[in-house]
Amino acid sequence: MAVKAARRARPLKTAGLVLSVLVVALLAVAYWLCGALREAQVAADDREAAVRSARTHALALLSVGYRSVDADINRILDTSTGAARAEYARTVVTLKKTTVKNKVLQTGALRAAGLVSLKGGTAQVMVVGDAVVRWKGSQDAPQERFYRWNMEVTRVGAVWLVSKAELVL
Repeated sequence: MAVKAARRARPLKTAGLVLSVLVVALLAVAYWLCGALREAQVAADDREAAVRSARTHALALLSVGYRSVDADINRILDTSTGAARAEYARTVVTLKKTTVKNKVLQTGALRAAGLVSLKGGTAQVMVVGDAVVRWKGSQDAPQERFYRWNMEVTRVGAVWLVSKAELVL
């Protein structure tokens, strides 16, 4: 009798061991899948943030007025870094002087923006927008201007900033 009981217990022990290994394997797969999903979400968030940053910067470039020129320039500087920021900082005095002197009112609109590539902390984004330029007190008709940019956007800490903006012809 004791031999029969031992033989019956052995399959139960084997089944328990197989079940334990299976549970551990399933937990490992679930852990791996959660990690992969987190990585995918981080990548999607980065893509969205890079495009949003380029759009914000383009709109700042497109919308400048003589009444709000200081705030407009600050928006341009706040959304840029590196070479782009240095270039804008270099031309701030001329931009402000010209805008105020000519009483320029430029109103912009974005038409499209799309991610071209994302590698590490750098993204390439194409942005399309246009602007209507008016001069207060002028009899000249408003001018429509159309812009296409290839923008390089760089992650700086937790934010994305435009590091290069090239007009595309």
